[in-house]
Amino acid sequence: MTRSLEKSTLEIERHVATGGWDAPIRLFALALAKNALAQHPELAGELPSDVQADAINDETTLFSIEQEGLPPVDTLEELLGRIVWPADVDGAALAVERIILPPSAEVTLPEDPVEAEKMLAEHPDRQDVRIVASVLRTGESWCAIRMRKFDDDAKVLSGANLIPGIVEGLKMGFAEQP
Repeated sequence: MTRSLEKSTLEIERHVATGGWDAPIRLFALALAKNALAQHPELAGELPSDVQADAINDETTLFSIEQEGLPPVDTLEELLGRIVWPADVDGAALAVERIILPPSAEVTLPEDPVEAEKMLAEHPDRQDVRIVASVLRTGESWCAIRMRKFDDDAKVLSGANLIPGIVEGLKMGFAEQP
């Protein structure tokens, strides 16, 4: 299943990349293709033939469905804390842009969020990155990171749990509800 999650994460990252940089947060539900097609056979007619073949030949193929109309929130943490996925959703993916600094520069960040944001924006060692983090209900995760400085599909970094904070936040949407 991890291979399908990796493939889906990288497909989402490439899709989001076509929209350019300075984009809002984007959220995707992930569903096993075989289940989605069983519940909605009419979807088959809307899919490219290679996607149909993947869904037939590989039971772990995932479909990604972008979620529109996200609630207005002040922070990513607030958004992730408000999301609860229904049982027929097998996973989720989130695309978000962030600024990263080398660890030595992070030590000097002011505690005030407004001042910290200003310093981040002006720091000479800053790196703009796009993160796509994906999780499955069963616990697997995969992440992709594209740096604006190296904006090329071949230079996207990927691996399991590269951004643990976002991965854990996404997993909260699959936690048992009281």
